[in-house]
Amino acid sequence: MGGRTVSESQAPETAQPPRYGLEVLIVLGVSLGMSAIYAVLYFVRQELTVKGGISSTTATIVSGPSTPNYQWLDLLDGLADVLNGLMPAALALLLLSRVPGGPGFGIGLDWRQPRRDLLSGIGFAALIGIPGLALVWTAHELSISAHLAVVDLPDVWYRVPLLVLEAAQNGILEEIVVVGYLLTRLRQMGWSNERALGASAALRGTYHLYQGWGGFFGNLVMGLIFGWWFQRTRRVLPLAIAHSVIDAVSFIGYVYLHTHLDWI
Repeated sequence: MGGRTVSESQAPETAQPPRYGLEVLIVLGVSLGMSAIYAVLYFVRQELTVKGGISSTTATIVSGPSTPNYQWLDLLDGLADVLNGLMPAALALLLLSRVPGGPGFGIGLDWRQPRRDLLSGIGFAALIGIPGLALVWTAHELSISAHLAVVDLPDVWYRVPLLVLEAAQNGILEEIVVVGYLLTRLRQMGWSNERALGASAALRGTYHLYQGWGGFFGNLVMGLIFGWWFQRTRRVLPLAIAHSVIDAVSFIGYVYLHTHLDWI
């Protein structure tokens, strides 16, 4: 008997090229891309409808119930918010685990260099955080930013631990999605390093626009520095550490200092 031949209709289909553009739109559409759209709409609304514009408003970054009647339920709400914020990062990592794959999801999210990554993260936190305080003060004095009520949580036993978790969630979400994932996919789509870096930094600045122009430009610069470093090292972990430290210090510092300093 002759060998069995496979008809053309039974032959495997040629692999289709990845549709990274659509994938990027979906990932951003369920995460920080939508945050950017809402921030722009909020900014425009305040400029059009509020006397004095965005500088006459108050922006709250971490909020919770004003009266903690059911602390266990309020804590679970806060933890659910943290988990919700981590899901887009998990989606991005799932996609990256397929392409490019490899150790650390292809973006350096691993513990192969713990000491070096930790020191780099703390160094970046100082590099960004200290000038960032000066920018906050300058923006406040020039009235180009909203007044920041950074934390609006009641004084309960879990306030500081929850703020640390919120800070870690911000660092993980933003650095994985806006730096590790987005810069990787834009490179795979043929974008130049400069064009991709500009897009990533502009997105970071835009979803902070609800804080006013100070929040926009401060985070734009942060995005340029972080993105430039990632493009050269392919390691996102130090950036997530730095971002988490910056936010943790900002949140906890605000809790204890805002009654003494009128510009934070």
